[in-house]
Amino acid sequence: MAVSPVVIALNASGEKTAARIAVAFGFELHGREGRTEAKISFPNALDHVRTLFAAGIPVIGVCASGILIRAVAPLLSDKKTEPPVISVSDDGSVVVPLLGGHRGANRLALDIAQALESQAAITTAGDVSMGIALDEPPMGWRLGNPDAAKSTMAAMLTHGGASVTGDEAGKAAWLADVPLAEGAELICTVREMSAPNDTTLVYHPQRYVLGVGCSRNCPPKELADLVGALLQKANISPKALAAIATVDVKADEPAILALAASFDVPLRLFTAAELEVETPRCATTSEVVFAEIGTHGVAENAALACGGASVTLAEPKIKSAMATTSLAISTDVITALNGRPRGRLSVVGIGPGQAAWRTPEVSKLVAEAEELVGYGLYIDLLGPLAVGKIRSDFPLGGEEDRCRYALEQAAKGKNVALVCSGDAGIYAMGALVFELLDRGPNEHGVSDAAHRVEVMCSPGVSALQGAAARAGAPLGHDFCAISLSDLLTPRADIVRRLRAAAEGDFVIAFYNPVSKKRRTLLAEARDILLQHRPADTPVMLASNLGRPTEYVRYRRLEDLQVDEVDMLTVVLIGSSNSRLAQLGEGPRMYTPRGYARKIDGDLA
Repeated sequence: MAVSPVVIALNASGEKTAARIAVAFGFELHGREGRTEAKISFPNALDHVRTLFAAGIPVIGVCASGILIRAVAPLLSDKKTEPPVISVSDDGSVVVPLLGGHRGANRLALDIAQALESQAAITTAGDVSMGIALDEPPMGWRLGNPDAAKSTMAAMLTHGGASVTGDEAGKAAWLADVPLAEGAELICTVREMSAPNDTTLVYHPQRYVLGVGCSRNCPPKELADLVGALLQKANISPKALAAIATVDVKADEPAILALAASFDVPLRLFTAAELEVETPRCATTSEVVFAEIGTHGVAENAALACGGASVTLAEPKIKSAMATTSLAISTDVITALNGRPRGRLSVVGIGPGQAAWRTPEVSKLVAEAEELVGYGLYIDLLGPLAVGKIRSDFPLGGEEDRCRYALEQAAKGKNVALVCSGDAGIYAMGALVFELLDRGPNEHGVSDAAHRVEVMCSPGVSALQGAAARAGAPLGHDFCAISLSDLLTPRADIVRRLRAAAEGDFVIAFYNPVSKKRRTLLAEARDILLQHRPADTPVMLASNLGRPTEYVRYRRLEDLQVDEVDMLTVVLIGSSNSRLAQLGEGPRMYTPRGYARKIDGDLA
C-alpha cells in the first residue's frame, strides 16, 4: 500500500480500540466530531469515508461494517484498484477485511488482530485454506500471469495443494507452507516463460536492476530493442527487474520513461558524482562519457548504485548507436532501492471548497503527495486530506514564489501537489507553472532539474461552473470569462474585452471582480454592458460557493452595486436572452439555446 491507512472512530466506545491500532502502526486517527476526542475530526462519517476511499486511502473503521459498506458502495468499480477497507468491532474482538483482500487488506487485518490479540475474520478462500493470496505475492516478487490466479487457486482447493518448482523455489520462503499436491503448480523463476496451462502460476523474484543510458532523443524502439536483446541474452524476464536506473539528467528522456512504463518498474536517478563512486566495480569505463557528464559510465554504474552493496554486475554494458544497458544482480530479492525517483508536480484544482465537488483524481493526487503547496486557505479546505503532510503556505500575491518553490521541490525527487481553488487552469497557477517551464534558467525561469520533473494537471470544478449550477443553467449558450484584475493585465485590454463581449452578447463570468483597492472596473463593466443589453438583464452574485456561508442572490443589471461584491464572489451577467424562471423555491437563471422554436413547432 503506497498510501498510509487512516483509522476512524465514530464514538467513545470504539475510540480506545482505534487509538490502539493507530499507535501500534503509526496510522492517523480520525474521530467523529463531538463524539470523540480525536485531534482530526469530521462531521459526517459517510462523507468522510467516501472522501478517503475516493482518494485511494485505505480505511480501518472501528464501527459497524454496514456503515463502511454504505459509504463506499457508490464508488465500487474495480477490485484491482480499490483501496482496502477493514471494519473492527468497538471492543477490538473482531477484524473484518471488507474490500481489498488481495491488495493488502487480509494481511493488514491479520496484523491488526495480532496487535489487538483478537481474531481476523478472513473469508478469502486461498487465505483460509492455504494461508496465502496467490495474486498478492510479497514485496520483491511479481506474478507473471495474474489472470490464472483464480483457476489455479480453484485447482489447489480441489487437490489440497500445489507443487512448488523452478530455479528460484528455494528463495520463496513465503510458499514454504503450501501443502504439496499434484494438479496445480507454482513456478518460481527469473527466466522468461509462459505458463503451460491455467492451473500454473509463474512468480519472478525481483533480483535484478537494469541500468540504461542514451543520447538525447534516442528513439524509444532503439532502447527497447537493446534492452530486449540483453534480457534475452541473460535469459531474464522483465518481471525479475526491481528497477531501472540512470543518470539524473535523463529524468525526462522519453525513451527511458517509456521503457520504465512498459516494464511497470520504478525509475531511479543518480547524479554523475554518485555514479562515479561505482566506477571501481564496473567492467567498462569511458573517458568520453567522463568528459561529457562527469562519470566514467552510466548503465553499469547506475545498476550498481541502485542495488547498492548487495548487487554485483551480472551483464556488462552492451550498446547500440544511441543507447547503452547493463544488468546488476542481487543474491536475494530487492525490496529497497537507492537513488531518487523522478519528481512529480501535480497542479490540482480542488473546486470551490466542499469535498463533494472535488474530483476523485484530485483527491488521489493530494493523498499521494508528500508536500502540499498553495495559498493557506485552499490547503485548509482539503480538511483531513492535508493532515500529516508537509505543507508550504504562501500568501495572496505570492503566486510566482509558490510556483517556483513547488517546481524546485519536485526537482529534488519529491511528489508535490500545487493546490488551487476551482480549476487550476482557469485564472490559477497552471499557466504560471508552464510559463516558468517555458523559460531557461538564464531567463528568470526554473532550474534545469525542475525542467525535468513530471507535471500533471487535474481538472476541478471551476467557480463559474459552481455558480452556474447553483443558478440553474445560465451557461446554456455561448459564454466567456473575464478577469477584472488589472494587476497583471493592462486596464485598456480589459475594457477592450468587455466591449467585445458586450457586443457579442455573451453570458459573462467575472473573476476577481473587486478588491480593497480595485473598486471601479466592475461599475465600468456594468455601464458598458448596459449599452448593449436590457436594464433588467439578470445578474447572479454567488459568494463562498460550496461552503457553509454560501450566499446566492439575483439582481437586475442596472441595480448591480459594487459594494455587495467581494473577492470571493463570482458575478454572472446574463446575455440579452437570459431569463429567470420563477419556481416555487425561488428564481432559477437560464440562457435558452434556441429550443423554443422547436418546442413551439416553428421548425419544419
